[in-house]
Amino acid sequence: MPSYYELYRTSTLGTALTDSLDELIQAGHITPQLAIQVLEQYDKSIAEALSNKVKAKAVIKGDLRTYRFCDDVWTFIIKNPTFKFDHEAATADKIKIVACNARRPGE
Repeated sequence: MPSYYELYRTSTLGTALTDSLDELIQAGHITPQLAIQVLEQYDKSIAEALSNKVKAKAVIKGDLRTYRFCDDVWTFIIKNPTFKFDHEAATADKIKIVACNARRPGE
């Protein structure tokens, strides 16, 4: 089974899933091995859903403060970003963008 990036495990949904799996393990309802399989399936499903289902595009403008490239992963820190969508705009104080190679690890 190919590996997927684990980026989305720190999202709100990923954190809730991890917490729930930890509780199930502590209660003895599932094994740690099953929890790992669930997390791997989550990584795969979220990556595929975002790749295949999301068609929205945004323009981001702001002040690039830091950028790094390490192990095929780009990290950008942007201050005062403005996001422009089709009919909406949003701002923030600071954002972090992590961009990975489209190939899955191990391919």
